[in-house]
Amino acid sequence: MVKDPRPGRVKTRLAADIGAIPATWWMRHQLRGLLRRLRDPRWDLVLAVAPNGAVASPVFPHDLARVAQGPGDLGDRMGRLLRNRPSNVQRAAPALGGGSSAARRSRRAEQTSWAAPCCIIGADIPGITPAHIARAFQALRGSDAVFGPAPDGGYWLIGMRGVRPPPPGLFQGVRWSTDHALSDTLSTLPNHRIALVDTLRDVDTAADLA
Repeated sequence: MVKDPRPGRVKTRLAADIGAIPATWWMRHQLRGLLRRLRDPRWDLVLAVAPNGAVASPVFPHDLARVAQGPGDLGDRMGRLLRNRPSNVQRAAPALGGGSSAARRSRRAEQTSWAAPCCIIGADIPGITPAHIARAFQALRGSDAVFGPAPDGGYWLIGMRGVRPPPPGLFQGVRWSTDHALSDTLSTLPNHRIALVDTLRDVDTAADLA
């Protein structure tokens, strides 16, 4: 999940500390490195973009599949991604010959049903590596849902196995941007087997950059 990295749209708390332009520069740099690291043949990489109109933004790599996050709060948007196959994926035309591995991965992302293991991550966590994502998918082999906790009580990753749809009450009543976000979300998954993987820190303020 990623916001259009433009001044005033991303990292507003960080921008209050260091300025909108440096905060936007940091987000673009962070996103570029994250996407470079997470290109991996073991999974399909799809950008869930906000606002909806930014799905066609040239800021994002042209070869990666994209889908609009849609309306609502964070829970509404994540729930939609976990429940529904993104039917409005937008991607650039494949490279000449159409045979590149990136183009093949984009086509698979467009064709794959999301009634399969799926992990959602945030874009502002510098420490994410392919090993972290692989451990999350591995955990889903024996669990219904997996979370990557954050030190502030939230989480940087949520994944679901896909054997059954998420419960209707998923994310209801979650106190986002508080130290209750993870515990509140767990309470909306009764009778689900939960796995926890690596704890990673996101960047919200200038202090977090240290």
